[in-house]
Amino acid sequence: MGRVLPTAFVLALVAGSLGALALTQRAKTEPSPLVAVRADRVFSPDCRCRQQMAKIDLVLRRRERLEVWMERGGRRVATVVGGRTFAPGRVPLGFTGVTDEGITLPDGAYAPVVHLARSHRTIRLPYRIEIDTRAPAIEVRKTPMAVISPDGDGHADSFRTPYRLQEPARAVLLANDRQTFAARRPARTGTFVWDGRRNGRAPRPGIYVLDATARDAAGNLAKPYPFAVVQVRYVVFARPRVIARPGGRIAIRVSTDAPTVEWRLNGRTGTARRGTLILRAPRRPGFYRLFVTAAGHAAKTAVVVA
Repeated sequence: MGRVLPTAFVLALVAGSLGALALTQRAKTEPSPLVAVRADRVFSPDCRCRQQMAKIDLVLRRRERLEVWMERGGRRVATVVGGRTFAPGRVPLGFTGVTDEGITLPDGAYAPVVHLARSHRTIRLPYRIEIDTRAPAIEVRKTPMAVISPDGDGHADSFRTPYRLQEPARAVLLANDRQTFAARRPARTGTFVWDGRRNGRAPRPGIYVLDATARDAAGNLAKPYPFAVVQVRYVVFARPRVIARPGGRIAIRVSTDAPTVEWRLNGRTGTARRGTLILRAPRRPGFYRLFVTAAGHAAKTAVVVA
C-alpha cells in the first residue's frame, strides 16, 4: 500500500506535465490573431502634410475587441484606440503624436502595443514609430546675378548650382515662389538645374528669384532660402532708343548668347556677330524700328533720325 500511493502521485504529476506541455505547444502553433501589420516609421505632427499622422494598419484574423496604445521607455504615453470591437479584416488606425491629455509628445521613438481582449493576448509590435519635427537644413552658394538663355542652342541654356543637406532629404527648388524642381529621392548632396521651362515651354524674359528648401522623410519642410537671382534673356538691346543723323553711324549693343544675329532696318537686312551692332542710319529724317532676331527670339528698338 505504501508503494501504490507514491506511484499514483508520480503518474498524476507526469500526466499534468504532459497536459501543460500540450497546452504550451498548442499556444505556440495557434495562428496569431493579427494576420498582418503595417506602420509608418517616421512622421511629424507639425508638418501640415500627409505625414502629419503615423498610419498603423492591422489585419485581424477574426472579430476582436482591441485596445492599442503607444509606449516609450516601457511607459504608456498615448492611446490610439481604446476598447473597440472590430470585424475581421483591415483595421486602419492612426497615431497623432498627442497624449490623452492633448499634449504633443516630444521627438523620439515610440512602440505600438496591441491588446486583443477576446484572444487574451497583448502583442508589442516589433516596430518603432519616430516623431521628428525638426526641418532639414540646406546649404546653397549665393549667386547675386546670373543670366541664362534657355533657347536650346547649347549656350547658357540653364543655371546650375550644387547644394548640401545636413541629413538625407528631398531638395526642392522654387522660382518666384513656384516649385520647379523636387529631387526624386532623399540625399545629402545634389545639383539644382533650372532652365525655367514648364511643360516644355520656354520661360518669359525677366528676373526670377530662386529659393532652396527641402522636405525630409517625416514631412518637415525647411524655410525657403533665397540664394540666386537669374535673368532670363534671349536677345536684348542695350538702349530703348537710338538717335542718329541722316545717313550717320549707328552703334548699339545687342545682348545675346547666340553667336550671330539677324537685323532689319527700313527694308534693309543683314547678319552680324553678337555684341555691338554697327549700321548706317536711313538718309531721310524720321522714326524707324530696328529689329534683331537670334535663336528664334526677337527684339526691337527705336531709331530716331534727325
